[in-house]
Amino acid sequence: MKILQINSSQRPQASQSSRLAAQIVERLQAAHPANELTIRDLGLAPHPALDEAAITAIFTPADQRTPEQQARVELDDAVIAELKNSDVIVLGVPMYNFGVPAQLKHWIDAIARAGVTFRYTEKGPVGLVTGKKVYVALTRGGLYRNTPADTQVPYLKAFLGFIGLTDVQFIYAEGMAMGADAEQKALASAQSQIDELLPA
Repeated sequence: MKILQINSSQRPQASQSSRLAAQIVERLQAAHPANELTIRDLGLAPHPALDEAAITAIFTPADQRTPEQQARVELDDAVIAELKNSDVIVLGVPMYNFGVPAQLKHWIDAIARAGVTFRYTEKGPVGLVTGKKVYVALTRGGLYRNTPADTQVPYLKAFLGFIGLTDVQFIYAEGMAMGADAEQKALASAQSQIDELLPA
């Protein structure tokens, strides 16, 4: 089994979401020691934004691209290949200003490619990345779960489902900025959720 871990915190050395993602991966590897792991840390190595130059490169026929355009497309090709070659995807996602980190959005923009990870039909869009399990470790400073202020979960569910990833489990650590006791309680709650999903 191949595992892809995506860390999206802008604080790679002090990220609780990345640590929770790593704990999920550790459980998966403990159950199946032969698992292959790929880690992409978007805080340490940000993926470039989808700007006009990138869009132009993507929509230029491969045999007509400049070397610079081809190099830009290949950056997206690499993250798409990682995704498609993985059996399990583990995302570490902190909440920034009610949304996902910008670097995670750049990764999402990179893997959303018509005809590759989704396609449109007469009956609507069809996801092409199927048969995979997704775990999402969410860390939030406040309490947002199941409230209108939680824009992350609906967005991630909608996007992941759009490309065919419908088997998604969310792990929540909330109240992280509400004091030391609240932080410890949040991490303990997240650990309990991991224990329930992936018993040791």
